[in-house]
Amino acid sequence: MPAAPVTPSPRILETKLNPPASVATQVLRTAISEEIAAAAGKLVLVRAPAGFGKTTAMAQIREHMNAQGIATAWLTLDRADNDISRFLNCLTETVQRLDMDELASQTPFDAVAALSAHHAPFTLFLDDFEVVQEPAVLGLVRELIEHLPRRGQVVIGSRSLPNLGLGRLRARGQLIEIDTDRLRFSLEETSTFIALRRAHAPHAAGLLPQALSAELLSQLHRKTEGWVAAIWLASMALERHGAEAGFIERFSGSDRAVADYLAEDVLAHQPPEIRDFLLRTSILRQLDASVCQALNPRGDSAAILEQLAAANLFLTPVSGEGDAGGEIRAWRYHSLFADFLRAQLARERPDELARLHLAASGWYESHGRPVPAIDHAIEGGDHPHALTLLDSHAERFLEQGRMRMLARWFSAIPEHLLREHPFLQLIALWATGFTHGPWDAMRQLEQSGCLDSPIPEVRANAHTLIPLLLAMEDKHDAAYAAGRESLARLPTGLAFAEGVLLNAMAHILAVRGDHREAQRLLDAARREQGNGTFNRMYTESLAGLFDLTEGRLRQATARLRMAVDSTHAVSYNHSHGNAWAGVLYAGAVYETNQLVQAEHLLNVYLPLARDVGLPDHMILSHVMRSRIAFHAGDIDAAFQALTELEYLGHARQLPRVVAGAKLERSHMLLLQGNGPASRDELQRADDPELWERERRERLPAHDIDYLALAKARWDIAFGDARAALVVLDAELHAAVAANRNRRALKLRVLRALALQRAGDLATAIEEIGAVLQTASQEGFVRLILDEGPAVGTLVHRYAAAMQQEASAVAPVLRSDPILADYLQRLLQVVGPPPSPIDAEAPSGDATKEPLTRKEIRVLQLLAEGYSNNAMGEKLFVSESTVRTHLRNINMKLGAKRRTEAVAIARKLGVIR
Repeated sequence: MPAAPVTPSPRILETKLNPPASVATQVLRTAISEEIAAAAGKLVLVRAPAGFGKTTAMAQIREHMNAQGIATAWLTLDRADNDISRFLNCLTETVQRLDMDELASQTPFDAVAALSAHHAPFTLFLDDFEVVQEPAVLGLVRELIEHLPRRGQVVIGSRSLPNLGLGRLRARGQLIEIDTDRLRFSLEETSTFIALRRAHAPHAAGLLPQALSAELLSQLHRKTEGWVAAIWLASMALERHGAEAGFIERFSGSDRAVADYLAEDVLAHQPPEIRDFLLRTSILRQLDASVCQALNPRGDSAAILEQLAAANLFLTPVSGEGDAGGEIRAWRYHSLFADFLRAQLARERPDELARLHLAASGWYESHGRPVPAIDHAIEGGDHPHALTLLDSHAERFLEQGRMRMLARWFSAIPEHLLREHPFLQLIALWATGFTHGPWDAMRQLEQSGCLDSPIPEVRANAHTLIPLLLAMEDKHDAAYAAGRESLARLPTGLAFAEGVLLNAMAHILAVRGDHREAQRLLDAARREQGNGTFNRMYTESLAGLFDLTEGRLRQATARLRMAVDSTHAVSYNHSHGNAWAGVLYAGAVYETNQLVQAEHLLNVYLPLARDVGLPDHMILSHVMRSRIAFHAGDIDAAFQALTELEYLGHARQLPRVVAGAKLERSHMLLLQGNGPASRDELQRADDPELWERERRERLPAHDIDYLALAKARWDIAFGDARAALVVLDAELHAAVAANRNRRALKLRVLRALALQRAGDLATAIEEIGAVLQTASQEGFVRLILDEGPAVGTLVHRYAAAMQQEASAVAPVLRSDPILADYLQRLLQVVGPPPSPIDAEAPSGDATKEPLTRKEIRVLQLLAEGYSNNAMGEKLFVSESTVRTHLRNINMKLGAKRRTEAVAIARKLGVIR
């Protein structure tokens, strides 16, 4: 059995949570600090190439804010933070350093919510943001910025332009940009820096002149163009050369060549032991005496580090508190100088590079840190050693669900070497399937030779992959046949593969409608999963999905929350690619009308679901995102989410995904009152073979969104409501017989709407009352409200009936406080009841004066569901101007409410 996971050293976390320590030679950027402190933007972007002092400026901004009593927290990012789980936990640790109440719990999303709800002023600093490329992490940060409270601010330091929706922030005046030109040293700052260097360079006494002449100082500033790194390196060169004639003229410009020239000049004149130390340790991301000694065994690394630190040469200190409260002595090289050193090492000592990486790998291995150990082995090209390490640790990482990390490692290892490790080959295939999708994994599986391996355990394990991959490709019949054969081969010797097979077959059987056998396999998976985080998540997610289908929303939410949280441990041993649980949990949260929380979850898990290519999860997540945007009035974003979903379906040849996008687009158009366009989308989604398959199978994405239901919904809104009732009754009978209680509840909502449209109000109110009593027990909200304003009218009519029949009905509410509370919350979401509209359409000259072109445009946007704020952004006017237009429109049309204005405008033919 592999060893238990080792919790990473607290030093790593502390150094990420503290800015670099201040040094005596820093030039104060007071103007920048004061500008930020006085600004009101949500986001401050400090962006410039390497060496322009972004981090130093940010650290000084932080000190300035602390002096003003503003709470601050700092997080330095690295490449590993593209793992969403790691990033979320780092964010949690960071948030806990702000002056706010103790978090209700330690789950990462509670930290995001805590930031959104915090009312005291605070600023969160995120440095080295250019390393973040993972869409899920970017989406979460974008969401965090969007929902910052009035007195909250984020300061980001980055070499590149981050994908955070900057255009929108800029248009709102919520973005403050500190760019390269603002960070360049002025001539005065250059002079101050040189003077500080001279004052703190006792080792160079006698070499550096008392002061550069004004002419030489001006020439140095002009040559470097205020580039801080180049001035810094030049100051070190001046300490050696003095101001001898021609020195400053030997370089020109401000591109990387300047830094390389100056770095080479400085490096070439260091004592041999210092130069050797710098080159050898350049491969490290962080330096302390122990790991440096492993790479520099013949020198005194601790003494050299202290010497370099005392001389203010090369190193940037990163400090924090250790477990005993003592200060940690650790450093990193300036990124520009580190790049130069690594390039120099590769040029001068190419044969030594691999040995250094192997030494670093060995040190990390001996200290129980396999992740950097494997990283260094791969970076050094020592793939055999990396495979040796993976032999010891890969299975544990697989069981933890660290799929993206495994996929990254295996993609860097030559295929012919991987073939010598057949069990690692299998782990690589699992990682590919859960990160790059089933198609890549199936292709690699067929080419791997594992299916015909002479090793029985390898052959059996390889076959356990097939049913899962086929199910992920939406081929459930073929997956079922392959899965039966694989089950007959158990046990295989790899606990992870057996657990995944049992879970996958449970899902496949559930899709086929064999609930009892599916539940039996889930129970078997629980017995087999042991300590495997990934399979534990998989099992609980499926159990939650079964609960949801059968109408047990509260239990489903609890299971899915547990499944998601199972991969967020205290240490950094997290699941990667956990889109399976995340999307389902987002759906449960969305159903209870926690739209902000659902959007947080989607920002993390939608990109993962898209990358893996799970059909149901892609449909569910994109439809959710579209509905949340629609509810917020962002119609463009709502349609964009569906367009992306349709594109993915075509690209991956998944007709069900394409149909899912069209079905939801039809629903959205229906809610906008556009009957013809809604009907056209339904016709485009009508693939007889696909929907016949949906009738035979229980596909999660189509439990309450399928063609027959969508057609009935259209008939209720625009067609024959009584004909829709016939369809709904048949569908309801089938749903109840199959114990599909959530579907039955949705069908009853539509049945109540059909009765209302058909004029049978008494029965409609009775039907919606039965729905609300059932829904209140489990907390279903969006299942009802997603049917639009018509269902809101019906809920109000039910509430009014309850008040009118005090003698007969009100006691029901008093005896059922859950229903009473639920109804009150539902009415708050629905809003006040609509005003009645005259049955007769106004005549063509009903308006007292004609609508202007701008007012007609406002009406069109209003009909499409845009909020006042969204209309303002669309029309490039303020929200108060939008309200003025709406008042004028109501006055001209004789309307009392916006919904009434839209209805009158449609009857007049002003809008469609």
